Amino acid sequence: MTSVAILLFEGVEELDFVGPWEVFRQAIDADPSFEVFTVAESLGPITCANGLRVLADRTLDEAGEPDVIIVPGGPGTDHASRAIVDWIAAADRTTTWTTSVCTGAFLLAEAGAAAGRRVTTYHTEIEALGARGDTGPVEAGARWVHDGKVVTAAGVSAGIDMSLWLLGELRSPDFSRQIRTWIEYDPLPPY
Repeated sequence: MTSVAILLFEGVEELDFVGPWEVFRQAIDADPSFEVFTVAESLGPITCANGLRVLADRTLDEAGEPDVIIVPGGPGTDHASRAIVDWIAAADRTTTWTTSVCTGAFLLAEAGAAAGRRVTTYHTEIEALGARGDTGPVEAGARWVHDGKVVTAAGVSAGIDMSLWLLGELRSPDFSRQIRTWIEYDPLPPY
């Protein structure tokens, strides 16, 4: 069983977690040895960055030791609790992969999970993340950056790219291509 825990918190950016959720949820249909769930401080309603309200599947205490954690970003990263940061740090000690999307990289940095590692984040936050001094180099223009077991994705839709890449690492590139086809992910921007 490969367990994937996606962190939720007040002010989380919707697509930062829903994109990876969709990728890994579709993977379960092809390979039932995947498990994906959301995790938050409580099971109460969470209001996301753009107003969507959601409920987590498990509390931080109920998350166990997931193989993969996905830490999304959004304006809520500026106000994340000590409990969330501590959970990331603890989970990182046993994960196979520790990942973030968008400004979730700031939470990885605060938890020590990105110490000395090459990372990326949302394009307007590259300089701010680099100024913290608690990661390795912060790469601009990358959709995702892989350094050891830490994978960070740029903003919003880049989390889908990162998740598909991660499926390729966890299973195979062909498996990832199958899931990409199922979700009809073939970006062709209109402009």
